[in-house]
This record gives sequence, C-alpha cells and structure tokens, in this order.
Amino acid sequence: MQAKTTNYRELTVIAVLLGIVQGIILNIAFIYIALKLGFSIGGSTIAAILGYVFLRGFSNKGTIVENNINQTIASSINSAGVGIVFVLPALFLLSVQQSDLILSIWSLLLAGIAGAVLGVVIIIPLRKQLIEIERLRFPTGVAVATIIRSGAAGVDKAKLLIIGFIISAAWKILLISGWLDTEGIFENEELNLSFGILPDYVAPAIYLSMLNFAAGLLSGRAGLPFLWGGIVAWWILSPTSVFAGWIPTDLEGQVLVDFIYANMLRPLGIAILIGAAFTEVIVHYPAIKSAFYSLATASRTASCSMTGKEEMPFKVLIIGGISAVLLFFIATWSMSDISIIQAILIALISTLWLGLAGLIITECAGLTDISPISGISLISVTMVMIILNGNIAAAMIVALTVAVAVGQSSDMMQDLKTGFMVGSRPFLQQSVQFATSWIGVIVAFGVVYVLWSTSGFGPNTPLPAPQATALTSIIETIQNDAVPVDKYILGGIIGILLGVVPIASLGILIGLAMYLPFSITLGYGIGCLVNIFISKRKGKSFVENKIVPLAAGLIIGEALMGVGYAIYNIIQSTNGV
Repeated sequence: MQAKTTNYRELTVIAVLLGIVQGIILNIAFIYIALKLGFSIGGSTIAAILGYVFLRGFSNKGTIVENNINQTIASSINSAGVGIVFVLPALFLLSVQQSDLILSIWSLLLAGIAGAVLGVVIIIPLRKQLIEIERLRFPTGVAVATIIRSGAAGVDKAKLLIIGFIISAAWKILLISGWLDTEGIFENEELNLSFGILPDYVAPAIYLSMLNFAAGLLSGRAGLPFLWGGIVAWWILSPTSVFAGWIPTDLEGQVLVDFIYANMLRPLGIAILIGAAFTEVIVHYPAIKSAFYSLATASRTASCSMTGKEEMPFKVLIIGGISAVLLFFIATWSMSDISIIQAILIALISTLWLGLAGLIITECAGLTDISPISGISLISVTMVMIILNGNIAAAMIVALTVAVAVGQSSDMMQDLKTGFMVGSRPFLQQSVQFATSWIGVIVAFGVVYVLWSTSGFGPNTPLPAPQATALTSIIETIQNDAVPVDKYILGGIIGILLGVVPIASLGILIGLAMYLPFSITLGYGIGCLVNIFISKRKGKSFVENKIVPLAAGLIIGEALMGVGYAIYNIIQSTNGV
C-alpha cells in the first residue's frame, strides 16, 4: 500500500493572515516611533519571533518556511511606512504655513501605492545576481534566518515580548491619565532634573517613555552617537552660547531655551543631517559601481533566472511595473499646475531614478546593512523642485514614491536572503510581497492622519517628527530666502566630515539629536548604556534572547496605546463628548 504524502507547509492561509495582521500592527507602532525619534527599526525580528508561536498554536504544524512567508509579508507592510512617515508629515506641516498649498490625499495615496509596487518589481530580477552569485551579506536577513531556525526558543522570546507589551501599555495608560502629574516636577511625561539648581538652557529633564528607553535598549552601542549629539548640543553648545554672550542678555527661562534652539541648534542639526545624508550616498560609490555591474550581469542571465517556477514570471513584473508607472503618472497629473507633458516626464524620469536609487539602497543594505533613504529622498525633492521651478506638491509626491519604493527594494532583498538561507521558494516570497506591500501605504496614511488630527506633530509636541521637520525647514528657508547661511555651511561641513567616519549613521544620528528635545535623547541614551552594561555582565547571547524581545514588547505596547488613544479622542469628538 502506497504511503500518503503531504505537502510541506509554506504558503498557507494562516501564514498570510498572520503576516498581514502583524504587518499592520508593526506599521502602526513604528510610524509612531519614527514621528517621535526621527528613525525607525526593522520589524522582521518581531514578526519571526511571534510567527513561530502563533503558527504552532493555530495548527501545530508550523514550518520554518511557513514562518518565513509570515515575516516576509509583515516586514513588507511595515517597511512601506518608512517612506510615508518621512514625507507625508512634512506636507501637513507645510499646509499650516502655506494656505496656497493644496493637499490631494488621493494623489499622494496613489503615488505611495505605485512606489510600493515599483520597489518590488525593480529588484526581483536582481535576486539571483545579488544573493546567489555575488553572495552579499544582508546582515538583517541573516539575523532573521537565525531566529526562524531557532524553533522552540521562539516561545520564550514571545513570552518576554508580551510581558514588555503589558508593562509598556500599562505605563502609557498611567501617563495619559495624568495621575502622576506634579507641577514643576513631572509634566508632559517629563521628569524635571533641575533640582532648583541647574539652569533651563541645559535642558534638565528626562522623558519617561518606555518606547524611548526600549529603542535605545535595542540599539546599544550603535545608538550612542544619538546621545553624544544631544550632549554636545545642550551641555556644551547651549551653555557656551550663553557664557560667550552670543545670546541677548534680556532673555531667560523657556524664552532663552527656545531662542537657542531656533537660532542655533535647529539649523545646525538640520545642516549636519543634510551633509551627512548626502555624504553617505557619495561614500557608497563602491556600492553604486557594484549596482551597475549587478544590473549589467543580471541582464545577461535574465533568460536563465526568470524561467521556470523559481522566480515570478517576467510578464507579471512588466504588467505590474507599467500599472505602477500609470498610477504614478495619474497621481502627478492630478496635482495643480502640472501639465500632462510634465506629468509624463516626471513619471518616466522619476521611475528611472527610482530604479537606480532602489539598486543603490539594496547594494548598501547588502554590504553594510545601512540604507540611506533620507539622503535619497532629499535628492529627489531637490531634483524635482529644480525641474518644476519650485512646485512643492509635485516634488513631495516624487519623494514619497521614491522613499516607499527604495524601502521596499531593500526589504524585499533582505527577505529573499532569509528565504535563501532557510530554503523558501523565491517565487512565493515575491508573490506575497507583490500582493500585500500596498497595505502598508494605506495603513501609514491612516495613522499619520489620525495623529495629526488629534495631538498633531512637529516642534514642541509629543511627536517632534524630526525628519519631516527638517524637510519642512529646508523648503521654507529656500522659499523665504532666509537661509542661515553661516550655520548651514558650518553644519554642512560637520555633517560631511561625520559622514565619512566609518561609524554607521554617525552624522545622521548626531544631526537628529541636535534638534530633538534633549529629554528624548537622554532617555534613549540611557537605554543604550543599559544595553552595553548588560552585554558586559551577561553576554551578547543574553541580550539577543532576553533583552531584544522584551524591548520589542515595550516599544509596541506604548506605540499602540498612543495611537489607540488618538483614535479614542477622534471618536469622542465625533460623538460630541
């Protein structure tokens, strides 16, 4: 009698649904993080940890490759929010200052969806070249593969993640309730550390956020430049400016602090960020050169790599790419003051630039695990504003599309690297990311809109939105011909110098820290120091297996509670309560 055979579980309904649910949750949480800190973190690790638990719990038959499908979907939906959170908040901020700036949410949404599809399409033909032939490292993809292979260890990690979630959510509820508020001691979720001695211009406060602390806890030593930037800004430059007489003598208290921030630290920080971001793109010339080589080589091997069932059919990629370009064209044409000829040129030129940028970003991620998306987005805005004589709306549409696309390209290849290591079929991974990445764009738009409609974001709010604020400031100063040239030149030089230092994202982190509230930077830095201390005492294995899942839970708990509270406020206001 012939034994009954069963298929090895890979692409299943449970894996797809779990990936979508996790992707939406991670997207919400990490958009909140990006608006608070100015950068985000990857969600593949969290999705892989929880994937094992739920797949085993639902079916008791969960496999490694099935979990990989789950995390591929989750990370693709989550990564789509990175480009959105950099550009869309800037448009909201600009619309407040410029009444003639007309926002078309539908146009922006179409552009974002087009970016999500194009990002996947342009990178799929390079899988064989980058992963199987050149064997690029893709450190994040390797790390996720290690987690997926860990098997039952995922259960213990999931328990720690849930514990962290409960602790963080409960703490956020306590903060929202206002029960801890004490005038002069604890206000706006900040603990005053002045003790009646320290002056206001050294920013003597710490933001008591579990999310903030946990983000530093995850980063460890790599996040220390963020703390250094804040220390230099508020404990060195700020006091020096006061003692040297660079500040009007009649200012004091919060007015003095605001003056130092607006006229010195903020422009310096923005200039350092720009200089460092552009320099990172230039420094990665070897990756750019390698990218062209990969493209040329892949074109010669395309007939081999795109045949059979190993890869997504080339015909599907062509149809998907054309559809995405059409969406991009419609989104651009629907904007005011854009002719059909201009829309066609923008769609074609931007798609070519998008393809090159996605290739560059993917090579950078494969070689170093660094993705200079902010630098690419700044270049995109500058390029289109020059072409269209300062049309902000069109420039931002292109920047949004490019940012979403390059994020998808990098994420797709990281996921394919994971799949290569655990034995997944590339066709299935490519198919699910192609089919679901657009969900992240819609979710990101909804979250940004909800947060803007309730608490808002930008300077002097709980969500400073540093990247969007920097982009807004650049556009406004150019329009008003009010660029603080001396500070921009000095900051740009510092950013360029920091950009060539062989420390990942050094200039970008320092630039971000200089125009973030120091209370946030200090809380984050303490998390980094705690990670370093635990690593020395307990070892890196303890940090990876215990601290990382706990910190991930702390992040998700507060972020979801913060967004949930914003939604609650909208419902209450709608009901007239």
